[in-house]
Amino acid sequence: MPRFCLLAVNVGVLACFGLALAAREQSASAPPPIAITHVIVIDVKTGEHRPDQTLLILRDRITHVGPSATAHLPSGTREVDGNRTYAIPGLWDMHVHIFNQVSLRPANTWDFPLFVANGVLGVREMWTKPGNMAEIRGWRNGVRAGTLIAPRVAAVGRVLDGPDPVWRNTDSVTTPEDARRLVDETQDAGIDFVKVYSKLPREAYFAIVREANRQRIPFAGHVPVAVDANEASDAGQRSFEHLSGIFESCSTRSAELRQVPWGDWTTAQDSLMLDTYDAARCATLFRHLAANGTVQVPTLAYWQRDRMSMAELANDPRLRYIPAGERTTWEPYRARFDPSTAPLRRRYWEARLRVVGDMRRAGVHFMTGTDLGNPYIYPGFSVHDELRFLVEAGLSPLEALQATTLNPAQFLSVADSLGTLEAGKLADIVLLDADPLTDIRNSTKIRAVVLNGRFLLRSDLDSLLEAAAGGLSAPIKRVGPRH
Repeated sequence: MPRFCLLAVNVGVLACFGLALAAREQSASAPPPIAITHVIVIDVKTGEHRPDQTLLILRDRITHVGPSATAHLPSGTREVDGNRTYAIPGLWDMHVHIFNQVSLRPANTWDFPLFVANGVLGVREMWTKPGNMAEIRGWRNGVRAGTLIAPRVAAVGRVLDGPDPVWRNTDSVTTPEDARRLVDETQDAGIDFVKVYSKLPREAYFAIVREANRQRIPFAGHVPVAVDANEASDAGQRSFEHLSGIFESCSTRSAELRQVPWGDWTTAQDSLMLDTYDAARCATLFRHLAANGTVQVPTLAYWQRDRMSMAELANDPRLRYIPAGERTTWEPYRARFDPSTAPLRRRYWEARLRVVGDMRRAGVHFMTGTDLGNPYIYPGFSVHDELRFLVEAGLSPLEALQATTLNPAQFLSVADSLGTLEAGKLADIVLLDADPLTDIRNSTKIRAVVLNGRFLLRSDLDSLLEAAAGGLSAPIKRVGPRH
């Protein structure tokens, strides 16, 4: 009976999955079912551990989850001995930039193998133009057909900013007519949501809100400088990115801070904002966000760079997975590291952790996001950093795991097919060698991945990483058996 062996990540010895290629009749026209037996299924809704379970997969769906002792396996089933690994749903990065819209460079498809190798099987793309949609549809079709190793691009958003926008190539809104036209174009192109941005004037922001609500298209993104976080939540903004608007709205000088134009903001305003932080104002705001269901994507993996030295960033071993041309574009980031601002940056980092913990205690929900596309953010890897920082901020390991599995599925209204491991759901699964609810850092101890029903062994995942380190720019399309 042939067996497939995987390198056990945390013990350094070969531990074999018994992939039993049963000598039964198999249909030539359809892939056989696959049964992953003897796994510990983690219920990410409750934190319950269900030991010695079997996951039965047919094509791209989980068709059964239950005790291995009583599992009925159809004729021709391929059996995989899970060997007491921990099964969790695929992870999500809910803030990525696959397209570099600032320079209009091609999509960074080299990130795809790195996402999958790290168990990140779904992403939300945060800056998409109508002309990008044909490429995104091609990726989605490739993942569904099993011809492309890539995460699901589950949602894409179009950025709308004000006059003189923060980033060139952004769509600008100056009048209510602009808002109506751009929201119309967004919906017509098949883009899933509008991303509001920082320099939107109040009138433009609320014109977008009215038009988006009229057309029932979600809006999310930054809280514009001119808008209070309470107002944005009441308007129906689905998610706040990067903790935008939070510190300004918690300040006793909030109105004054909102009068400072984006381009005129300096470290003096940062210091003032932290100095005038009012815990009572924040507590009221956080209860408001929780009551409205306004989800936070704090992107701590993005902010944590500010507490680090340039030497630490420049010596990150994960740089080997980033193409040389991409690393070159990261060089200007070094200019941010003025040693004189290091104490303020560290203070700001600690304040962000405190705020996330306070929000969690108020009942606010979170999603993992990394702001991939920025320097020193690593596809897939940085999601695990984000999980660790969320726990450092005060979330339990279960709450952090929910932020990267269940919460994104619920937020995107796809919880009927993703987010948990249940019969009838899509087969996006990560098998871990250790329990992430004991230590969230165990999320990195990946034994295998099931992507839309395709089973990827540890050796397959290592091949994806090696290809990235070797400078392969295109995603690997056919790795491992697909079931």
